[in-house]
Amino acid sequence: MARSAKSKELNPAQDGFNPVRIDEAQQAAQELSALTTQLDANVRAVAAQVGYQLPADCTDPDLIQRDIGANMRRSVEACLEVGRGLAVLKAACGHGNFMARLDVLGIDHTVSKRFMQAAVKFSNGASTHLLKAAGNQTKLFEMLVLDDEQLEELELTGQTGDLHLDKIATMSVKELRAALRESRENYEAQGEVIRKKDEKLNAQEKQLHKLQKRVETASPDEEGAQLREEVNLFAFEAEATILGKLTPGFEALAAHAEENDCTHEEFMSGCLAQIERALIGLRNRFNVKAVPDGDEMPAWLRPGAEEAAAKAVAEAAAKAGKGSKA
Repeated sequence: MARSAKSKELNPAQDGFNPVRIDEAQQAAQELSALTTQLDANVRAVAAQVGYQLPADCTDPDLIQRDIGANMRRSVEACLEVGRGLAVLKAACGHGNFMARLDVLGIDHTVSKRFMQAAVKFSNGASTHLLKAAGNQTKLFEMLVLDDEQLEELELTGQTGDLHLDKIATMSVKELRAALRESRENYEAQGEVIRKKDEKLNAQEKQLHKLQKRVETASPDEEGAQLREEVNLFAFEAEATILGKLTPGFEALAAHAEENDCTHEEFMSGCLAQIERALIGLRNRFNVKAVPDGDEMPAWLRPGAEEAAAKAVAEAAAKAGKGSKA
């Protein structure tokens, strides 16, 4: 008995052939291939950035891990290669897998950071003399505190601050740490001085801009009022300094003199004479009258000024004559 045509038809679900699932598998394979290609490109970019030579030009994390282990067993000068390898391994591992790799290598997470920092900081070929002077991993890690500018200066000139390149090799780790700390503090102090100078220059530039703007826009009366306000502030500051600082100083001198049966009068008189001399110099330089009297006209232009001057001269001459007779 012949089989019917219907019995010859196969059900896709029965023979395992499912076109929909095949399409999904092909799509997943394409996505995985794209992700793998992207990961490979990222790993190679990190390797190029830090100057790491991929083992067998391969981005496989297992090979990179073995390469790191080999470098760790070599001389300490290979610690930079360890740092480069760790940076690349971190890029090659999936999220959350890097720590497991560190456990296999026996590297603490904090130490791995220092390895990678060293690899980045000393990645350029110009650091040869620095690496030779450091000589070992511990000193190299200590030198991470230096800024890139300090490292460049040390490499090019052999010195940054008080730290000399030719002395690093003979220093103990403790001595190097102390020298680096001092160099770092001096560098920061110098930076603070430069920062303050820049701030001062910026403030002066702003003030100059204000003055220029005031000259351009203000009327003579307005400009004069602004100038008087500024000068009045200076005068107030001078008065506050005398009353707020000189008075307590004089009080301390008077108390000391009373307790010890001595005198500071000559010294105090000299201090006041200094201040008075400065005030007289200002008064004479700008021809300022002794006391404000509400009259803007100079004293020598006022009515009776000639008679007053002649009288003053006569009185001075009379006093001089009496002095010569005596």
